[in-house]
Amino acid sequence: MTINKGIIAINKPQGWTSFDVVNKIKHILKMGKVGHLGTLDPLATGVLLITVGKATKLFDIMQKKQKTYIAKFKFDILTDTLDISGKIVANSSRVPSKNEILNILPKFEGKILQIPPKYSAKSIKGVRAYDLARKNVEFDIPAKEVEIFDIQLENYSKTEITLKIVCGSGTYIRAIGRDIGECLNCYLTMSELTRTKVGNFELKNCQNIENLTAENIENNIIKIKDILNFPICVVGENESKKLLNGQKIASNLNNGKYLLCDENDAIAIVEVEKNIAKMCLYLG
Repeated sequence: MTINKGIIAINKPQGWTSFDVVNKIKHILKMGKVGHLGTLDPLATGVLLITVGKATKLFDIMQKKQKTYIAKFKFDILTDTLDISGKIVANSSRVPSKNEILNILPKFEGKILQIPPKYSAKSIKGVRAYDLARKNVEFDIPAKEVEIFDIQLENYSKTEITLKIVCGSGTYIRAIGRDIGECLNCYLTMSELTRTKVGNFELKNCQNIENLTAENIENNIIKIKDILNFPICVVGENESKKLLNGQKIASNLNNGKYLLCDENDAIAIVEVEKNIAKMCLYLG
């Protein structure tokens, strides 16, 4: 197998952790440098981007991509995890009307402050929040700014609602249900979650993990040059060597980011500013 680097778009099954998927890919590829670009909880399904080799360096770039979710929320209960996997901590018989839901949703669009769930991977003085929560340690998590680009009511009934949410990195969908419930004096607990899109990666184009084998996995690894929407920086061999050695070179390209490629794939991201080009990320 001659795999060097790239991304595999997986449709994560329910019940699998993101690390379960990573470990499965490691086993198939028989290589250690495998990671993922954005965790999905075991309850959730959908788009999970797995990185191979130096594609792990794309984390910061891919984290800036918009993500789309379809989430179902059940009325009547609140759990400690904010989803149905948790322990019920409160009940309520109040069910808001469809119009109440529709009227409140615009308040959650734009840049908002959100308190992450206590059962989350947030670090509290070097300890994961979920570890503290499982030990019944009292602690507070500070609110953080997240961005919701769009939130729409897809379905409404007297028992649950379905929301389509387009958001930025770091948004907790479970917490959106909690906060909507607080605004409407009711409880909403997430019962299903599917991530349908990350950047240009759509669920319909993702691979099922059970279908991947040592024989076909290489055909499902997407090259970096096919992932990043950057133009190609065409330079001579000497200029390429200078860039890869961290030197700056003169350039007549417009300001922006470019890909420096070899015969197989991108080997670096180059940034041009004021007619000067320099390498900003090595991918070789």
